Amino acid sequence: MRIIAGKAGGLKLKSLKGRDVRPTLDRVKESMFNIIAFDLPGAEVLDLFAGFGSLGIEALSRGAVKADFVEINRSHLKIIEENLKKAKLFEQAELFTQDVYLYLKTCSRKYDLIFMDPPYEKEMTAEAVRLIIENNLLKEKGLIISERSGTEKAEEFNGLSIIKNKRYGNSLLTIYKLN
Repeated sequence: MRIIAGKAGGLKLKSLKGRDVRPTLDRVKESMFNIIAFDLPGAEVLDLFAGFGSLGIEALSRGAVKADFVEINRSHLKIIEENLKKAKLFEQAELFTQDVYLYLKTCSRKYDLIFMDPPYEKEMTAEAVRLIIENNLLKEKGLIISERSGTEKAEEFNGLSIIKNKRYGNSLLTIYKLN
């Protein structure tokens, strides 16, 4: 796992082996960030189901000004902290050891970009998106970038348009834009 581009481009990130975290493949991440490239400079970002933080860290490396990381697993959050420090991006980040749904229910911030890469085959995307909309967590013209199992369908939501829906092997990348 590495940072693809930006001021920390090429830096290898720490992760743990195991079945409970599945880092986003470089080709999926590269495609995702090519699509949102013009939305990154100055953006405030939320990385949900953060794992080891690769999406939020990539966003910071490419010009986002702030990233919040939400991950319930404390050992994963510790690795996110190490990766942020290694990339010299820690000062632009805030880490939350919390259940994603609880965070979304209690959050009072608004974001330009929200990344989510929930555990595969758990059907967690729809509830997270519903809570984002219900709690008004996206800024005007904000984006939700979702990666999930290709067996899960890309649902439509009132107030959001799907601007990209592409399959990469077993992964489905969907980008929603606030209307």
